[in-house]
Amino acid sequence: MNVWIRIAELLLGIIFLGAGLNGYVVLFGFEAFAPTSPAAMEFLGEGYFLALEKGVEIIAGILLLIRRFVPLTLIVLASIIVNILAFHLFVDSDLLALALVVTVLEGILVWFYHESFKGLLESKPKVAKN
Repeated sequence: MNVWIRIAELLLGIIFLGAGLNGYVVLFGFEAFAPTSPAAMEFLGEGYFLALEKGVEIIAGILLLIRRFVPLTLIVLASIIVNILAFHLFVDSDLLALALVVTVLEGILVWFYHESFKGLLESKPKVAKN
């Protein structure tokens, strides 16, 4: 099973690293090297929001590829993935298949790392004592 989890981490890492780098290529005025949704690029604009999101995607992709801070990376990516899925469901369905693949990979990894999230789901967490 660990082989399949590693494959899921690698695929998700490659997808986000590639998407982040592709966004910066577009941001710097060059032609995209991977499929890009024109509607998504219009939504993100050409300013700080595009740079911020693509920067997070690059860092998350690298962290997944080197297998460091994976649960934290999954939490950071969760909100981005929800937005990607919603955008491609309701606004531009061109890359919906990729959005679904990313969502499934995220779900698989969250399930595998679910023990890491138990403390986040406590209604009354314990405060650390000094």
